[in-house]
Amino acid sequence: MNRELDSLLVAGLEAMGLNVAAADRQRLLAFLDLLAEWNGAYNLTAVRNPRDMVPRHLLDSLTVLPWLRGARIVDVGSGAGLPGIPLAIADAGRRYVLVESNGKKVRFLRQAVLCLGLSHVEILHGRAEAAVLACPADTVVARAVTDLAQLCAYARHLGGPEMRLVAMKGPDVETELTGIPADFALQEVVSVTVPGLDAGRRLAVLQRAREPSA
Repeated sequence: MNRELDSLLVAGLEAMGLNVAAADRQRLLAFLDLLAEWNGAYNLTAVRNPRDMVPRHLLDSLTVLPWLRGARIVDVGSGAGLPGIPLAIADAGRRYVLVESNGKKVRFLRQAVLCLGLSHVEILHGRAEAAVLACPADTVVARAVTDLAQLCAYARHLGGPEMRLVAMKGPDVETELTGIPADFALQEVVSVTVPGLDAGRRLAVLQRAREPSA
């Protein structure tokens, strides 16, 4: 099965223009093995078939990679580690912080980090709006967490004045754009294609514009 999944992964990465080393691809597939193993007891994802997990979890998560900036990335509402863990596997030169409030999911994340040897990944158990970071985030990412206005409120204190925010959204993201607060500026909305995934994916890329009004 892993050879078949690796072929799917290689084809998807090539279509996306991403170069991921063979050892890191195996680590990505090992993450799926862990996800499937824990899923029965912890209900981490509704996706059960590993063939479906490759596009829905791995390739979808990696669409964010070209839009990351800086050395420290924070994944807000990481859930089962998506997109944070696939990004951290493919992008070991940065530090990653995964913020998650659900205790069962946090236990899975800590086990995944341990099993996969991801020493550059930190897990924070708690709500994003209450998270305290040792160092400010350069980029905050979020996958289907909440609307853009609320996401900005959650992420605001996590980074400095140059912080970037990348929100993974569906095709109707325009309905949320008018709610962006004044201290964030929309840079672009990018349509991305995930090989093997029919659903539309769009990335809303925001930049911290100024400090919020008192």
